Amino acid sequence: MEAHTMEVAQNTVGLTDAEVLTSRSKYGSNSLANKSEYRFFNMLLELVLEPLFLILIGVCVIYFIMGQTQEAFLMLGALGIVTSISIFQEHKSRNAVDALKKLNSPKAKVFRNAKLIEILTEDLVVGDVIQLVDGAIVPADASIVNANDFSANESILTGESIPLIKGTDEPLIFQGTMVVSGACTASVIAVGAATQLGKIQQSLQEIEPEKTPLQIQVHNFVKYMLYAGLVAFVLVFGVNYYLSGKVLHALMHGLTLAMSIIPEEIPVALSTFMALGAYRMYKNKVIVRTPSTVETLGAATVICVDKTGTLTENRMELSAIYDFESKKVFDFTKSEIIESPVLEYAVWSSEVEPFDAMEIAIHTAYTKVAKDDKRKQFVMFKEYPLGGTPPIMTHVFENEKKERISAVKGSVEGVLHQTKLSDTDKELVQAKAKELSSKGYRILAVGRVETETANLPETQFEFTFILIGLIAFYDPPRKNISSVLKQFYEAGIKVKMITGDHAETALAIANQVELQIGQKVLTGPEVMDMEMPQLEKQVEHSNVFARMFPEAKLKVIEALKHKGEIVAMTGDGVNDGPALKAAHIGIAMGLRGSEVARNTASLVIVDDDLEHMVEAVALGRRIYENLKKAIRYILSIHIPIILIVSIPFLFFDPNLELFTPVHVIFLELIMGPTCSIIFENEPIEANSMKQKPRNNTRSFFSFHELRMSIIQGLFITVSCFGMGIYFNSLNASDELVRTSIFATLIFSNLFLTLVNRSFELSVIKSFANKNRLIPFILSVSLLLLLVSIYVAPVQSIFEFEALSWQQFLLCLVAAFVGVFWIEGYKFFSRKANSNV
Repeated sequence: MEAHTMEVAQNTVGLTDAEVLTSRSKYGSNSLANKSEYRFFNMLLELVLEPLFLILIGVCVIYFIMGQTQEAFLMLGALGIVTSISIFQEHKSRNAVDALKKLNSPKAKVFRNAKLIEILTEDLVVGDVIQLVDGAIVPADASIVNANDFSANESILTGESIPLIKGTDEPLIFQGTMVVSGACTASVIAVGAATQLGKIQQSLQEIEPEKTPLQIQVHNFVKYMLYAGLVAFVLVFGVNYYLSGKVLHALMHGLTLAMSIIPEEIPVALSTFMALGAYRMYKNKVIVRTPSTVETLGAATVICVDKTGTLTENRMELSAIYDFESKKVFDFTKSEIIESPVLEYAVWSSEVEPFDAMEIAIHTAYTKVAKDDKRKQFVMFKEYPLGGTPPIMTHVFENEKKERISAVKGSVEGVLHQTKLSDTDKELVQAKAKELSSKGYRILAVGRVETETANLPETQFEFTFILIGLIAFYDPPRKNISSVLKQFYEAGIKVKMITGDHAETALAIANQVELQIGQKVLTGPEVMDMEMPQLEKQVEHSNVFARMFPEAKLKVIEALKHKGEIVAMTGDGVNDGPALKAAHIGIAMGLRGSEVARNTASLVIVDDDLEHMVEAVALGRRIYENLKKAIRYILSIHIPIILIVSIPFLFFDPNLELFTPVHVIFLELIMGPTCSIIFENEPIEANSMKQKPRNNTRSFFSFHELRMSIIQGLFITVSCFGMGIYFNSLNASDELVRTSIFATLIFSNLFLTLVNRSFELSVIKSFANKNRLIPFILSVSLLLLLVSIYVAPVQSIFEFEALSWQQFLLCLVAAFVGVFWIEGYKFFSRKANSNV
């Protein structure tokens, strides 16, 4: 941050607590009032309009008209339970999302009670005095009080990406725009909906966000099933009414079949899994900005990582200096740091209050060895921010006598390009930079302006520099990074390093962390010179990209996407924004990431440790697997319900009712919590992180995916009908036949829950994966079955007859046979896979 800005800031008082309250009551807070304020009522409205809810209301009305008040009140009770479960699940999901949004909330530096503090941007009020530096997002509309070389990118409002110079003569800055360079203090003039961005966002409130592929798949499947339910209702109602002439009886038959067809648990399971999955990631120190990101995580095939701070510790150690005048290298890994012109001018070309790790190392070293430290005698007069390709930065300082010190540091190529050195000398310097880079050092060139003039040029690229030397830093690799990369490789995820450093530095670090280098190192200029088809071939075999700049990073990401890769990318700087946004999964660093990077990224790693990304991928795969188990379970148990309701009507007696709405809603009460609670809580499959990423384009609802669900459902149907046929052959009453079929179906549901816990492990081995909710849910389901069979008032409503213990056991055995055949299939599948 610039010295002049700090000087002004220190004299700023800002608002008092009382003034903040007054301003907030008059102008409001810095947040938009949106539909979420009424979300409970919206939630209720959504539930009321759900097809299943409307069907249940219709069934209740018919029961009351028919005078069957017990059944009517039972359905109303069931309706209340179903609604409560849905509200609870939706409330839990939305609370998880809200918690993540709060964690994602940006912060602003503001003066309050004569102190500079950091608060959530939503707590800003009109009249607050804020402080902004490059890389920040303007938190509210404001008017500049003081600025130093301040410019902002207002493309979010204007569409123009060229930074605009701002100052006291052009004071207005707007919420959501990005600070490109410099620093300023500004007074807030508008907040929330009153800001320019707020007015635009208000007009966009009704626009629905784009659905993810999985959401689209689920929506389409449920829609088709709704159509099927409607067709079945019309058909059954028409035929039954034609045969019986009883409208209410025909309606009841039609509604029962429609209820059995609609898989309303699937969208509930999807939203619950994604929201709670995002919250679980937060507990693993990964903040997901939108729950839909969870869907993509498990499918990631490539992760592009920055070197500094991701593979390394971002703990820069001053390791060497090359003095160009004496042509000597001073190796500080073998001797004490000494004062030198290179180190002195490196300080002058750094921020006064450094936050970058290299600049902190420079200031620390200089403070220890400087004999005549002039920093307190000079103030920043002009700052030319980091810019150019490759980048450089220039600072001009001035003292009270109007004496100036102008210094530059940056990329070796960038500084050399603006010197008058001969080609021979340039080659010598580049060879020395290459030699230092091969040790894994990060190299910066340091210089000074050739001639000090009163009138400074508009840009730093008009200066002519005198090279003073090179300064080298070593950023040691993270201790766990080799293990992290190994886990990515085992999971079938390719890792590519994208860095602005020299190729030699990148290769040295790649070897130290055991990153698979690939065929060759590609540089930023090489990337930009390639046509896209050629680059697509190269990125497949290259894993190290050096001397990269924003446009080159973006082009690599696009090339990988064209190859069909699901791309994750880490970034922390302002310039990483475009590539982070282009990647399927943008990953920002919580500790050292810029506000732009954090706002652009899909997720934020709180403590910058890439190992959490491995955990996030594992959690993404776990959520996808568990959602798949839940959907397989839902479809497998819906098939026998549909067939038990429809087959007697189609092939036997249209008036025969094995199941009524009471039976179907009872099953819904069991199925909903089972799929959304038990399966969501299941641990990851044992070998999930040893397999290649899934194909992100494969549908959940293709025949390949549904095949096993259909087979499981048909086997359960055969078991249920088998028991019904058996009891019917003994001339049992209709009530006893119905009870045997229902009991067999409930037992099948319990067994299906257990066998579907794992696609590979046996039921016995899956018990090693603890899920505390299973005993509770299964016990409640079994208790409800016993109550419906043996408690007289309930038995009467369900039209059941008590089973003897032998009959009860026979239903249990039939269900076991109808479900546990899948264990044999698993056994032979494991055996076949082990022989491959």
